[in-house]
Amino acid sequence: RLPEQQKMSESPLSWLRGVYLPPALHPLNKTFVRGGEWQDIDSTQEKRRAFLQDFCRKYNSRKKLQTHLVHLVSRIYVEDRHKVLYCEVPKAGCSNWKRVLMVLSGLAASANNISHDDVHYGKHLRKLDSYDLKGIYTRLNMYTKFIFVRDPMERLVSAFRDKFEHPNSYYHPVFGKAIIKKYRHGADEEALKTGSGVKFKEFIQYLLDSHRPVGMDIHWEQVSKLCYPCLINYDFIGKFETLEEDANYFLQLVGAPANLKFPKFKDRHSSDERTSIEVVRQYLKELSKEERQLTYDFYYLDYLMFNYTSP
Repeated sequence: RLPEQQKMSESPLSWLRGVYLPPALHPLNKTFVRGGEWQDIDSTQEKRRAFLQDFCRKYNSRKKLQTHLVHLVSRIYVEDRHKVLYCEVPKAGCSNWKRVLMVLSGLAASANNISHDDVHYGKHLRKLDSYDLKGIYTRLNMYTKFIFVRDPMERLVSAFRDKFEHPNSYYHPVFGKAIIKKYRHGADEEALKTGSGVKFKEFIQYLLDSHRPVGMDIHWEQVSKLCYPCLINYDFIGKFETLEEDANYFLQLVGAPANLKFPKFKDRHSSDERTSIEVVRQYLKELSKEERQLTYDFYYLDYLMFNYTSP
């Protein structure tokens, strides 16, 4: 249960008011699960699903949200062979999940031989919004829907490190230049020209600005706005913090080939230290107390929906 001080305030939930709560949870189909070693993971899974369902029931009415269905499912990938739907949350294992989906669908023999560019730019996997309305509804009702989430602050710092601390031909000229121009006083010509060298504090100023010089991006968008967890009933909620065991249990649930295991390798920048709580603390030191609080407020719903502890 959430502590009293974390009870909902009105403003962060204003966009969620008046949504239609989906039907009660369907039990997971555990036909394919072999062995008793999954008992603890299964118990944790049921608690996560019940917690999210309770959250959605508590803070939503039964009216319908005026949002088009196609928009709600725009981040969901489809794998028809094993009848699964995966909502992509960047920086929470999504590259390796897409590799796994390619193997499940027969597009690749092994997840280990698929390049980063092939995963993200190869257009091998279909998204749910590419189907007609009947196809969308059928899959939403019949397929196993899953999502993997991550501590919001870890996910944010991981996204910053990936996009701004390494050479990047898109994020530096598009986001970096705009951020440096607006938030760095006395920026030199080179920084303004390349957009490289954005500081974490500048990135947070951009994130919290209601008049951002450039729009939001899926790598730091809230999960509540990427995957709509109170509108789409996810059958399985995995967490990055327990990624390997959650993923391999899920693969058993959907009857994946016995030799298919979730990849352990880090997708890019493999020599970098992984973004941990300790790494996050170092970045948060660059922010004022007010900026830290506002950043937490920005991800307030994600903290509550998935029962993460506030930093």
